[in-house]
Amino acid sequence: MLRRRAAQRGVTLVELVIGLAIVGFVMLMGLPSFATWLQNSQIRTAAEAIQNGLQLARTEAVRQNTTVQFALGTGAGWTVGCVNASASCPAAIQSRIAAEGTSNAVVTPTAGQTTIVFNGMGRVTPVPAGTIDIDISNPTGGACAAAGPMRCLRVAVSAGGQIRMCDPVLASTDPRGC
Repeated sequence: MLRRRAAQRGVTLVELVIGLAIVGFVMLMGLPSFATWLQNSQIRTAAEAIQNGLQLARTEAVRQNTTVQFALGTGAGWTVGCVNASASCPAAIQSRIAAEGTSNAVVTPTAGQTTIVFNGMGRVTPVPAGTIDIDISNPTGGACAAAGPMRCLRVAVSAGGQIRMCDPVLASTDPRGC
C-alpha cells in the first residue's frame, strides 16, 4: 500500500523571516512620511480647536446678547466666558487645555493679542485696526514652506466677526490662502 504524503501546511522559518524583513523595510521607508503627517495633524488639530473656540464665543455672544471673550492660554489652550459673568452667563463657558493632543503646536497671536471679545451682534469689540491673526506652527517639524513638508495654518478673525482658517504660505488668490 502506498502512503500519501501529508500536505504541507504553514510556513517555514525562512519564509517567515523573509516576510518580516520585507514588512520591516516597507515600514522603515514610510516612517519619515508618517512623522510629517503626524506633525501636520497636530497643527490642524490645534487650528481647528482654536477656530471652534472662537465660533463658540461668537455664537454665545449672539445667543446671550452680551459680550463674550475668547482667551488664549499657554500653548494651544483657550477659555470662552462672559465678560460680565452672571447666573445665566458664566465666566467660563468652556475651556480647552493645551495638552489635549497638540503638545507640539505653537500658537502665536497678532501682536500678543491673547483675548478677543465679541459683542451681542457677533462683532469684535473694540474694533481692531485690521484682521486678528493667530498663527499655528510646529517648530519640531521644521519651517513652514509652500513646497515643503510642514504646512502651518492661520486662524483669521475680521472686525465683523468672520472666523476663517487659511494657509499663510499660499497666495491670497488661492481659496485656501490668507
